[in-house]
Amino acid sequence: MSKVRIHSFSISIDGYGAGPNQSTEAPLGVGGEDLHNWMTRTEFFQKLYGDGTGTKGIDNDFTERGFSNIGAWILGRNMFGPIRGEWMDDSWKGWWGDNPPYRCPVFVLTHHPRPSITMDGGTIFHFVTEGIHVALERARVAANGKDIRIGGGVNVIRQYLRERLVDEMHIPISPLVLGSGEHLYAGINLLELGYKLTEQVNTPDAMHLVFTKQ
Repeated sequence: MSKVRIHSFSISIDGYGAGPNQSTEAPLGVGGEDLHNWMTRTEFFQKLYGDGTGTKGIDNDFTERGFSNIGAWILGRNMFGPIRGEWMDDSWKGWWGDNPPYRCPVFVLTHHPRPSITMDGGTIFHFVTEGIHVALERARVAANGKDIRIGGGVNVIRQYLRERLVDEMHIPISPLVLGSGEHLYAGINLLELGYKLTEQVNTPDAMHLVFTKQ
């Protein structure tokens, strides 16, 4: 059976997965983009979006691992775009442009229906209004035996964790303090939910933690 996985969801030392004052110009809030410096510098990421050259080693291995055997993604609406309420502008097709890095079906959680969008490279955005369980059911079918990756944001991850639907979670802790924003563990007790730390690896740019549901 396919697994539900979270990968490369970076948080600050003080636990924030996004900074304050999120906007179109700063989709992850003030300072939030820097949470992912460990990943954007890697060779794997740069081959997807960059000049093709980047760092190798542990950070690169974790980045690549997050794309291995993924057959579908689930995203919150903020991870797809900055638009709120009804979809007034159908020209917006995601933060990544015409060729997003997902390259498989992506299920976007929203309260407002919208037709599916087929993108370059194999990405198809489907918009799910029936909640996290229906999104997961549809993702499992689309993944066809492969794993499902929950891409975020913070609120979506907390919802899936509370329901104990996540099998494995990779959380890199970046060496910076955001002070405020969206806290990943607000209202979450990983021990009570049955998650155990099963891997820890440190690099100069991140502390990589892997939690597994027992």
